[in-house]
Amino acid sequence: MRFRQRRALVVLASAAVAVGLAAGPLSGGAVSQTTGDVPAARNPLAGDAMWIWYLSHSQHGKLGAIAKKAHSNGIETVLIKSGDGTGYWSQFSSSVVSRLHALGLRVCAWQFIYGRKPGKEAKVGAAAVAKGADCLVLDVEGQYEGRYPQASYFMSSLRSRIGPDYPLGLASFPYVDYHPALPFSVFLGPGGAQYNVPQLYWKDIGTTVDTGYTHTWVWNRIYQRPILPLGQVYNRPKAGQIKRFRALAMSHGFEGVSWWSWQSAGKRQWQALRAPVGPASATPYPSYPFLRLGSKGDFVAWAQQLLAGAGIAVPITGYYQASTRSAVYAFQAAKGLPQTGNLDVPTWNLLIESKAVPVTWTKSGAVASRSGGPLTLPSPRSARLPSVRDEIPAPRLRH
Repeated sequence: MRFRQRRALVVLASAAVAVGLAAGPLSGGAVSQTTGDVPAARNPLAGDAMWIWYLSHSQHGKLGAIAKKAHSNGIETVLIKSGDGTGYWSQFSSSVVSRLHALGLRVCAWQFIYGRKPGKEAKVGAAAVAKGADCLVLDVEGQYEGRYPQASYFMSSLRSRIGPDYPLGLASFPYVDYHPALPFSVFLGPGGAQYNVPQLYWKDIGTTVDTGYTHTWVWNRIYQRPILPLGQVYNRPKAGQIKRFRALAMSHGFEGVSWWSWQSAGKRQWQALRAPVGPASATPYPSYPFLRLGSKGDFVAWAQQLLAGAGIAVPITGYYQASTRSAVYAFQAAKGLPQTGNLDVPTWNLLIESKAVPVTWTKSGAVASRSGGPLTLPSPRSARLPSVRDEIPAPRLRH
């Protein structure tokens, strides 16, 4: 049965990630996802999707064969590479899009970006949109760590070309805490991507599907964007793991999943994609990142933006220092919460209801912004932090 036909929610228990998590009940006692800026009915990534790296290596580039195989395996959307940095890939053309549309598939573009020439990269993304793409997904990885001004410029430039409501997705590392300097808060913040597509390649991470889900869910949900996990069919994962991945997506209430990649999936992997599954006997681990004095990273900068959006004065530095603890005390007092000074589960439950203050990050430092506009700040101090490790391999190794 196709993913989109089975999204029931069930109540079970799941293993916790051992380090840095705070347990507690989910708000309202149910699994939920934020809707983002685009209504769910318009989500082009809902259901089942498959990523295509080289069109010529996927059914030899024969569009009729691609559509036939997609339909027989429950795939409703294909994501075709449209650009790499400042270079446009001609395989993503208006004729390919229109033909696949006629054959009953949604067609999204995806683009790998580096942050060295963000303005030109934005033009490449907009060019794919102009070819008729149903959405654009940005593949953002280690090259973008520390590049907050470039991320701000890329997003503002891209949005100026495609409009504020065009559906964008972010595909990046699944373990946010491993990458404290990657500007998730820009790509998933105000004016950014509406959909979060973490690359949850459990086999390459070296973990189980369940543990990978737990870690990814806890650290990504704070960004308030619907999560549509990207799983692996490359490197010969077992069929049972693929089916477990699909079942956990249902139990989390996710609208869809996607897979990397068409050209690397074997016969057993395709069979696992079309096999009937139902929701897993597990609930999302009911937690958020536990942040306290000394915590640092993009997730702290995001919490500071949320605190500012709630009307609490706090510097946005990515460092959880005394000023941030005081702001958390004030927020907890205003909400009638125990005043711990820590970002624990009860505090996160209410804090994520706030609307984050928009920030434009610049290289030159803080400059005056027009009244009512976004804050304009130098890169947060946390932008200088090193990554813990790259839990997934570089794209060239994902065969």
